[in-house]
Amino acid sequence: MATTILGIESSCDETAAAVLVDGKLHANIIYQQTEHKKHGGVIPEVASRSHINRIVNVVNKALTKANIDKKQLDAVAYTQGPGLLGSLMVGSSFAKSISYSLNIPVIPVNHMQAHLLVHFIDDGFKKPEFPFLGLNISGGHTQLVKVNTFFDFEIIGQTLDDAVGEAYDKIGKMFGLEYPAGPIIDKFSSKGNRVFNFTKPKVKGLDFSFSGLKTNVLYFLRKEQEKNKNFIRENIFDLCCSCQTTINEILIEKLEKAINLTSLNNVVLGGGVSANKGLRKDLNGLNAKVFLPKISYATDNAAMIALVGFLKYKNGFFGSLTDEPIANMKI
Repeated sequence: MATTILGIESSCDETAAAVLVDGKLHANIIYQQTEHKKHGGVIPEVASRSHINRIVNVVNKALTKANIDKKQLDAVAYTQGPGLLGSLMVGSSFAKSISYSLNIPVIPVNHMQAHLLVHFIDDGFKKPEFPFLGLNISGGHTQLVKVNTFFDFEIIGQTLDDAVGEAYDKIGKMFGLEYPAGPIIDKFSSKGNRVFNFTKPKVKGLDFSFSGLKTNVLYFLRKEQEKNKNFIRENIFDLCCSCQTTINEILIEKLEKAINLTSLNNVVLGGGVSANKGLRKDLNGLNAKVFLPKISYATDNAAMIALVGFLKYKNGFFGSLTDEPIANMKI
């Protein structure tokens, strides 16, 4: 018989639900909370309340689109962490209530593992071979991971300060751009050139740092605006291109170093920043087999949660109703 998994994602500001049947995606519904734009960042209390208001509708939409009755579900998977605690509590509580009412297993999922394993959804595309190098890049994380099996992950490098997506948002705020700034910088970059040179931090090993770049941009803008108060507006495309190119070089140089150190030639990307068009283009020069997620799988989504739920279900790895959300959950 077919194995049908409902996945629920609520780690930050996306309320999402997906239905996976024998590894094939039948529905992937994502509600993006727009309430945070006016605040210039995600407000945890606002996010959790929005999840409460939306989760029933989002789950029902996923089941309807998949043409699946809830009684056909074999298990429900949810994001246990990492993420905002209030947001995680909404998703985990809802998943447990479904598990209890239908008497089906509940399966907790590590959000960061799911970003890298989403490539194994049965969609006809070529899959990476184990072991492989994973690069998770998002608003909350920047980490290099050696992935040995579906359930064996080892962090070999990570940011020492800001995550790359966080750096994009902070630099974008300096430019006067809306939150989230990453997609806007990516769009503007295609219209500009690398005119300005910014700092690339010297960090040993495979770790990352973006605070120095952020500070360099801040002081550079202050200096230029003293000469010309319209400097940012007149140079916005070149500023975006210069910053994005620098960030991409930081990421790719670390990837190249990791490839040389581990002798692994399969590189898998995950997380919202993996949707960056400029990065995807620059990765063409990497001497490795690069696996990029579909754009719909790059940002937070429930398809990846359902996929890991399916893998765990097949291996008998179930959770319990007493499992608690873990805001700072490690990969």
